[in-house]
Formats: sequence, C-alpha cells, structure tokens
Amino acid sequence: MDVADPRPHDAIARVRSFNRTVTERIGALDEGYLARGRPLGQSRLLWEIGATGGDGAELRALRERLDLDSGYLSRQLRALEGDGLIRVEPSAADSRVRVAQLTAEGVAERAELDRSSDALVGDILDPLTERQQERLLAAMGEVERLMTASAVEVRAVDPSDPAARASVAAYFAELAARFDVGFDPGHTRPTPDDEFREPQGTFLVAFLHGEPVGCVGLKLHGDEPAEIKRLWVAAGTRGMGLGGRLLREVEAAAVRLGVRVVRLDTNRSLTEAIAMYRSHGYDEISDFNGEPYADFWFEKRLA
Repeated sequence: MDVADPRPHDAIARVRSFNRTVTERIGALDEGYLARGRPLGQSRLLWEIGATGGDGAELRALRERLDLDSGYLSRQLRALEGDGLIRVEPSAADSRVRVAQLTAEGVAERAELDRSSDALVGDILDPLTERQQERLLAAMGEVERLMTASAVEVRAVDPSDPAARASVAAYFAELAARFDVGFDPGHTRPTPDDEFREPQGTFLVAFLHGEPVGCVGLKLHGDEPAEIKRLWVAAGTRGMGLGGRLLREVEAAAVRLGVRVVRLDTNRSLTEAIAMYRSHGYDEISDFNGEPYADFWFEKRLA
C-alpha cells in the first residue's frame, strides 16, 4: 500500500478480510470450481456466454463486461474450445466481429454449473435462521450496488464521441417523458459541441463495463460563472450515488479550468435532481439564462 494513501488502514484491512472470507466460502480457491475440473474464470465465461442466448457473446463485450486482459481471455477461451464446450467464430452480422457460442456439450455443462451453484447457495443459507438469511441477502444487495458503483469510470470525452451522443440522446428522451409539456431539443438553449471542448468547457461520460451510464457537461462563460448542463444518469444505475459523483467530477473539472462559480438550471419535474443540488451546496438564485424549460436556477461557489 502507498504510504500516502488517504484511506484509513482499518478500512483496507476490513475489505481484504471480507475478500478472503468470500473467496473461501464460494470455493474460488479450489483448483476445480464446484468440482467441475476447471477454474472459476472458465466457469464464469461459460455462464456469461450462455446468458446471451443462441446468438453468442461478442469477445469485445465479454472482455469489457468481465474487465479481462485480452491475452487472458484468449487463453481461457482456447481451453474451453479444447474441451469442446464452446466455439469461436465470426459473427453472422459482421465478419470482423468474433463471437463465442456454447456447443451442445457447453449447454449441458452450464446447466450442471447452475445446479451446483444453487446447491452451494443452499449450503450457505441453510445453517442460518430466517432473520439471518434476510440480513445476509440485504447486505449482499448493498455490497453489489456499491461494488458496481466503484466499477464506474468517469472520463472526459469529445462531445461528438458516440458515447456522448448516446448519453445526450437518452437524456433528451427522458426529459421528453418526464416534463409536463414534453421536451423539444430545438426549443431549448443550444450548446454547440465546441462549447463542450476545452478550453471552452468539457464533457464527461460515466462508463460501466464499457457502456455509457451517465454524463454531464460544463460550459464556460469567460469571467462569468460557468454553466453545468446535461447531467444524466441511466435508470439502471440510479441509487448508487452516480449523480453526486458526476456533479463532484464536473466541479473538479471546473476548478481545473479556473472556474470559481458554477450555475445550473432544472425543471420542477426532476425532484431528485433538485434535492441533490441542494444537498451539495447549491443555492437557489433568480433566472440567469432564460431557459424555457427551467423552473429553478442554482449557483455554487467552488472551494
């Protein structure tokens, strides 16, 4: 551990202790996971490939979903091919894309893995009382949400990047569904791509397993306060604190660009966003931009 690490040693020790307990209890240390004669990594790949149905799993998607090194993934797939459990071939839709599919033997092996996994879960839950089971399941759900949140990567991208375009399109679609009067991008105040490029501003996208799940933009106004725009979080990642994280990340980007005051506007339908801004130190101010869809305007002085 780096001696300059700001996290308390106790927190690191507790996480490591948790990791050791879980890996031992689920059998991850066994040479052959669930007594099937292959390591946990290969078993997980079988499960993921089978989860895609008959179309197979793209190798790129597998690599991003499981955060695997390309060389490691190739070795594990070759081992599964050698056992006759999968086949790797070009996609029928695009010959440049390679996909992995289960063979008939692979389908049967995945079913056996499911059966053995269910039995393992029974071994974990059965010794516990009903109340203890409820506590364990609730704790597992919370751990899963927080571990997923920690896997999200936020980075600056060009506003013309496909991930940025997809995020903004999803943001506009949600506004259209939630606003009482709908939402027409042609009627809102425009922000050309150049205004989201440094040094005029920046655009951040949050990625989970390679897919965009959130975004936020910053638009500078010279010596005037900068403007935060297009803060969006995908429905499937809400409740993980990602909105607050994007807000903190864009504030940090603003400070780096020399900004000391930021402003934003929002609609009364976005009640959770209004509550988040207030909880993060934003003060309500009067209309500063004439945005036709806005009902509230906020400002914050950055440290």
